[in-house]
Amino acid sequence: MQTQNPEAEGLNQMLQKDHPSIYRLLSKKGRSFFFPRRGIVNQGKEAKGKNINATIGIAIEDDGSPMRLSSIAENILLDPKAAFPYASSYGVPELRKAWQNLIKEKNPTLKGKISLPVVTNGLTHGLSTIGYLFVDPGDKVIVTDILWENYSLIFEYGCGGQAMPFKTFKGNGFNIEGLRETIRKTKGKQILLLNFPHNPTGYTCTKEEAEEIVQCIKESADRGNHMAVLLDDAYFGLVYQSGIYQESLFSKLADLDENVLAIKVDGATKEDYIWGFRIGFITYASKGISDDVCLVLEDKTAGAVRGTISSASHISQSLLLHAISSPTYHEEKRSKYDLLKTRFDKVKRVMLENERRYSEYFSALPFNSGYFMCVELKEGLDAEKVRQILLQKYSTGVITVGNLLRVAFSAVAEKNIPAVFENIYKACQDQKQG
Repeated sequence: MQTQNPEAEGLNQMLQKDHPSIYRLLSKKGRSFFFPRRGIVNQGKEAKGKNINATIGIAIEDDGSPMRLSSIAENILLDPKAAFPYASSYGVPELRKAWQNLIKEKNPTLKGKISLPVVTNGLTHGLSTIGYLFVDPGDKVIVTDILWENYSLIFEYGCGGQAMPFKTFKGNGFNIEGLRETIRKTKGKQILLLNFPHNPTGYTCTKEEAEEIVQCIKESADRGNHMAVLLDDAYFGLVYQSGIYQESLFSKLADLDENVLAIKVDGATKEDYIWGFRIGFITYASKGISDDVCLVLEDKTAGAVRGTISSASHISQSLLLHAISSPTYHEEKRSKYDLLKTRFDKVKRVMLENERRYSEYFSALPFNSGYFMCVELKEGLDAEKVRQILLQKYSTGVITVGNLLRVAFSAVAEKNIPAVFENIYKACQDQKQG
């Protein structure tokens, strides 16, 4: 049997001493992960700046710059050193600090210490990394019953966890009662996954609901349970209505209780409209967390990154850092937000103006944010059959989620939004009559 690596054991001992609740939340894999500080990467770091450096596993030109093809380099304005070499498994240091500063800026009520974000290859890789670190086979993962299908691939099929769903909505709001009841069904180690703005429904909790969610979590911690709260903040910032909670729940959970580990998984993917760049971040917080514990979690996370993809794209990170540093960054983001909000507002108007007619076949689930909204089909209609009619007869594409149709209004010009719902109405009519 393989023995525990001394470096991993050292990290675990530090957690057991300084923050035992976090240690109890780690999976078996999570306890075995470490970043090899005495390995190749660190040896290469020690040789940096030496006259002769034969450690680094890339090719170097005679002038000391990264070796590169002109046909590629001529399309890149960045310094070659910011594009072609490997990035650190932790991520580009300047970007990690810049993103941490943005988290604090965008969440002004955030209290307590937070770790330095570790860069991942997009949100999916970030979620998978958390799965490796915290989900053992058989662990229950509390989720909403309406959810992004990738959660199943990641946490159930990838990690062997078991989804423990609760009904997403009660009336026109988030189902707090269902969340509380589901949390009470488990004891000891608990894993809760929350996603706001929610994919696929486009719902973000109200200010009051945010307080109630936090209260549910606090009640569990007070009963002596240890909870990892995984916050999928992929669409963070895209909230279009007043009265909705504007910050990440990370703000309220970061300093809530020593038995609660808040894990924020976010990224530039949707926030900064660079989907193909594949840049995500993992950030940790817990009441009483120390600098040393933050470093342990960063080391274990970077070890998981190192052991799977080595590191995220250097050129993508450099381009994002350049954007964040631009004096027009916030203005550019506001412009894109305003465009998405006009589409959201158009969807709201179309649904309201046609509510009575559309209600024969479908109705909208609550939505107030993000990229999407969902319509729930009436009994007797089949979502997949409706989708096929939309494709073949009305040249319109939507996504089915159970008996829901997900509409990505983020991808539809404002002028075409009325046609989307008219086509859904006609396709439902066709299916009903056919």
